[in-house]
Amino acid sequence: MRAMTRLSTAAIAVAALLSATAGSASAFGAGPGHGLRSDHHRLRAGRHDPGFPPARPPVTPPVIHLPGPQHAVFVQTDNTAGNQVVVYDRAGNGALTQVAIYDTGGLGGVLTGSEVDHLASQGSLAYDPANGLLYAVNAGSNTISVFAVSGETLTLRQVISSGGSFPVSVAVSHGLVYVLNAEEGGVVQGYTVAFGHLFAIPGSSRPLGLNPAATPQFTNTPGQVAFSPDGSKLIVTTKENGSDIDVFHVGAFGQLSPAPVVNSEPGTVPFGVTFDPQGDLVVADSAGFLASFALNPDGTVSQLDSVATAQAATCWVASDGSLFFASNAGSASLSGFQSRIGGALTSLGNTETDAGTVDASVSGDGRFIYVQTGKAGIVDEFAIGAGGALVKLGAVTVPGAVGGEGIVAQ
Repeated sequence: MRAMTRLSTAAIAVAALLSATAGSASAFGAGPGHGLRSDHHRLRAGRHDPGFPPARPPVTPPVIHLPGPQHAVFVQTDNTAGNQVVVYDRAGNGALTQVAIYDTGGLGGVLTGSEVDHLASQGSLAYDPANGLLYAVNAGSNTISVFAVSGETLTLRQVISSGGSFPVSVAVSHGLVYVLNAEEGGVVQGYTVAFGHLFAIPGSSRPLGLNPAATPQFTNTPGQVAFSPDGSKLIVTTKENGSDIDVFHVGAFGQLSPAPVVNSEPGTVPFGVTFDPQGDLVVADSAGFLASFALNPDGTVSQLDSVATAQAATCWVASDGSLFFASNAGSASLSGFQSRIGGALTSLGNTETDAGTVDASVSGDGRFIYVQTGKAGIVDEFAIGAGGALVKLGAVTVPGAVGGEGIVAQ
């Protein structure tokens, strides 16, 4: 099934490079991508599009094993005066020590109405282990920064257009990268990874067709872009702007289906997403729930379970196998859950954090979770014990990160 993947990846990169060199507008979706808006509106009304091309297996790139972070934690500041990534060393006991600060070469941004979550998104900082790269959004300058990672050292390789306005989330899978731009109705833009750089895939831009005038802005912009575990589907949450879970099919050359399958979840406000070990979609609903869904081959989703957090503004979710930790920005807490076969979720209770609980990341060894709290720009450190019990270890204040989002723990 994947016999041609090396050639396919190279072909995508060459096509993207030639398109960029020629100054082709299609590399950022300025041409055919925008022409899909009317089709998308028709799909939102009808929910299914018989004209979808059949899903084809995703591209798998040549895997390049580069030195990566072993005990590092990366935190994005989203500072409007100059976005930065702050690097911390993770000690054996989980404590963080700041070791470096790197400029992204772009600016942070602030959505209207936001207080502790200026991007109002999940996944604004993403690590690509196959290529040893770290991707950071620069919402205020509509760009993506690409860093090479070697242990705790970052090297800025590239600053590239995000293909839209106000990028807030990045998804990585099988040599493909998709960026979610939140303003002007929302748009996703695709890239292939080659030679430590991103190359825009011609014709990969897809508008979401959301209402750009809906207010308040921070609850009516899309929340996250994410690949399914096998890379065959791309998921986008719309938050309050429709309360939809949009699912695109990913073709063999990295381009998406013309429009997504739109799964309406009225009243739930879907925000952050992840997956359980069986491949079921797990969604943090801002209305105060963690919900699980079967992701069907045709792009529809079927709800399996939904459990209340009894907390306010449940927007982000971090996972470690069958354990899930949902961040509640309005209650300054984490809600723990255990998943079981069939998508069943069991509540493990709530743990207090500093004010403005937002994005979080579990360390690669599953021993610790690090939680951004945007009110004062603090990262809380927790040890993960038996059964998902959390023990607070301490906290660090990230320079210039009040309201910032984006964290990766390794």
